[in-house]
Amino acid sequence: MTALEIWLLGIALAMDCFSVSIASGAIVRKMNWQNALTMAVFFGLFQAFMPLIGWSLTSNFQKYLEAYDHWIAFFLLLFLGIKMIRESFMEEEEKTMNPTKLKVILALAVATSIDALAVGVSLACTGYSKWVQLVFPTIVIGFTSFIFTIAGYLIGVFFGKKYKFKPDLLGGIVLICIGTKVLLSHLYGFN
Repeated sequence: MTALEIWLLGIALAMDCFSVSIASGAIVRKMNWQNALTMAVFFGLFQAFMPLIGWSLTSNFQKYLEAYDHWIAFFLLLFLGIKMIRESFMEEEEKTMNPTKLKVILALAVATSIDALAVGVSLACTGYSKWVQLVFPTIVIGFTSFIFTIAGYLIGVFFGKKYKFKPDLLGGIVLICIGTKVLLSHLYGFN
């Protein structure tokens, strides 16, 4: 892969982080740099390390990972999306889907980084035979995910304040759409 292709790969992988962070910022509706940075660090680290995990497991478990990775991502995102949609109809004090909580950020980081695991598998299959070759791609993937998460969070906060809508309803729909896209792209080759 050329450097340009690696940057484009990093941007493509960061799109899920971007979408989820927009929804998270819209739910919070106020700029909290600690929360934004925590989310960005987790998303960036998971996006960077999942290709390493996928690459290292490829020789023994490639068939099993490819068979189920899209289902894992789909069900995680579906679960979180349904929860957000359900909570959009609850009173504020009843809601539990809180993107400022570490366990929610962790679940979102895992769910949005499953594609990166599959990228690690594909890197192993396309000639990346030494872990040293993965240093540049993982740095690029992690960095772009970090930046896109911060940008998405800022956009979400801006629109969450400016417009009175149910951001958790929109966020839930976005998560379900991302999960469905992941599932369909693996089952039917859609992109």
